[in-house]
Amino acid sequence: MRWTLKPQPEKEKVHNLAKELQVDTTIASILCQRNIETFEDAKKFFRPSLDEIHNPFLMKDMDVAVARIEAAISKNENILIYGDYDVDGTTAVSLVSSYLRTIYPNIATYIPDRYAEGYGISYTGIDFANDNDFSLIIALDCGIKAIEKVAYATERNIDFIICDHHKPGTEIPKAVAILNPKREDCNYPFDELCGCGVGFKLIQALGVSRNQTIEDFVPYLDLVATAIAADIVPMNGENRVLAFFGLQVINQHPRNGIKALIQQTKKTELTITDVVFIIAPRINAAGRIKHGNYAVELLTEMDFKAAIEFAAAIEIFNADRKDLDKKITDQALIQIIDNEEENGCTSVVYQEDWHKGVIGIVASRLIEKYYRPTLVFTKSGDKLAASARSVKGFDVYNALQECEEFIEQFGGHKYAAGLTLLPENYINFKNKFEEVVERTIDKKLLTPQIFVDAEIDLSEITPKFFRIIEQMAPFGPLNMKPIFKSICVRDNGFGKQVGADKTHLKLNVFQGDNKKTYNAIGFNLGNKMAFVQNDFDIVYALDENEWNGHKSVQLLLKDLK
Repeated sequence: MRWTLKPQPEKEKVHNLAKELQVDTTIASILCQRNIETFEDAKKFFRPSLDEIHNPFLMKDMDVAVARIEAAISKNENILIYGDYDVDGTTAVSLVSSYLRTIYPNIATYIPDRYAEGYGISYTGIDFANDNDFSLIIALDCGIKAIEKVAYATERNIDFIICDHHKPGTEIPKAVAILNPKREDCNYPFDELCGCGVGFKLIQALGVSRNQTIEDFVPYLDLVATAIAADIVPMNGENRVLAFFGLQVINQHPRNGIKALIQQTKKTELTITDVVFIIAPRINAAGRIKHGNYAVELLTEMDFKAAIEFAAAIEIFNADRKDLDKKITDQALIQIIDNEEENGCTSVVYQEDWHKGVIGIVASRLIEKYYRPTLVFTKSGDKLAASARSVKGFDVYNALQECEEFIEQFGGHKYAAGLTLLPENYINFKNKFEEVVERTIDKKLLTPQIFVDAEIDLSEITPKFFRIIEQMAPFGPLNMKPIFKSICVRDNGFGKQVGADKTHLKLNVFQGDNKKTYNAIGFNLGNKMAFVQNDFDIVYALDENEWNGHKSVQLLLKDLK
């Protein structure tokens, strides 16, 4: 792993901010790195306000979307809320449908079957709408590339409102309204909303004519925060405000479905990391193993006992997902070795019976082993479908664009994408993708990099220091948990490998003449035990450890050398 110290801010700015906030210079420096340079900046950062939520009508087509929904309500039309089967899509469908049902009864939801229909808007979904007399579809977290499908719906007198956050192509569908802050002709002040975030802006706009204020929409923010966490969108600007208040809802007054999921854990208070690793995978498991409808039913359930039953079923799906994920990852790793592809610039693997619901997770697992752009393919009908994942700094979406001649369909982001192709094009695509990545990637990007916010002595880690770091949450892209480096530390002799297969490292470290020890845990660092015999350097984040009701600060080791 490459350790890179972030550029250090101007000393005068750091000194002035430290004085204004009455904090030490390390804290002030970390804040300046995040463009927080004045007392006012810090106040906005540490005390997010609902006043910072933007006017939804600043988004292109919002007025048209609201007018079309109001017209549907006045004419007693049936409205179908359609969304993708992942966390962002199912939370968005749950959010928009549950709000609309408070003002209008003729609302139904539709989540496409991951296996029969695939990602995004499907002809099957449009046919369902046509057969059941729906004249308006509100598509969430998908649709920006559905040009032919929207045209197909228009022929059947079905209107589309598209709420998406994925990168638009050169042409966009001829829908009634397209809400997407990434549209080039959209001047909305924040363009990194998730799909559920765009759905939230829509219901916020619908509330204006009903004299509802942002406070009326706070109960929906548990869904928005879950989607923000799961979709790994930047945790700054409006997203940070939405996530901050959404976490409060999750911890104080969550909807029944989220409450039922939390009840199965032993956590009393969830962080955004807990949402990523506890709540999101379970919501995702429904669409991966069974059907995304389970997630929507869970998240919109008004009866807590019924929500508990849904959560129990989803817990089983999640256990199945874990088993599949491990089995397929092991098979994929063997395939890479058998094909003698350990030293390439990409990992591209395929097996026709791999479960389509977990190939994205498997791609991420392969990156943990071979740090490089990765695609995992499986059979889907008469085509092959893949999930693509990338490494930090490399745009896999652009690389796929260069391989378009072999691809049937693709879409996604810089770091994650999905695609389909014909089986006869697999080898040509695989060779072309390797060639494109080898030619365009900076080879440094093939070694994982960790950015260090500051080098500190262990003695600087006081209760106040830790408390301020914790108040910088919620953490996520562009507001990551601070990473520290400390040099020449030693273990007190009780360090050991832990875990069933000794994969983790548990240490008690101290530095210099200060004999105070700090608990440290390094997940998947068990193979570095040899480094702890003498002085060694560490990079780590700060975490709170709770044991038998006692809380203490521990170092969450990222690497040591």
